[in-house]
Amino acid sequence: MTTPPLPIEARSAVYAWGQRVIALDDLVNDGSHPECAPDALLAPRGSVGEVVNIGHAVELNEPVYLVQFAHAVVGCLEVELAPAPAGLLPETDEVPA
Repeated sequence: MTTPPLPIEARSAVYAWGQRVIALDDLVNDGSHPECAPDALLAPRGSVGEVVNIGHAVELNEPVYLVQFAHAVVGCLEVELAPAPAGLLPETDEVPA
């Protein structure tokens, strides 16, 4: 009788919902955006976006972040993102008086 493998604990996410992040590379359509052409540019390198959801890629044991960029919501891995420095963009749409 063989012992079943122990479950692997899911790796914790580095980024949080609502956190602003920067794309470290050009993010292109891998086919997951049917309304865009394959290999279409979804967010250029340096684009600032906001984490709107966090999932988990079981086979990679890695968090997957849904990031809202200016023109698309893109699924990203941690290696594709960096935290946006505080003060890079206003935190709200309010105009100071």
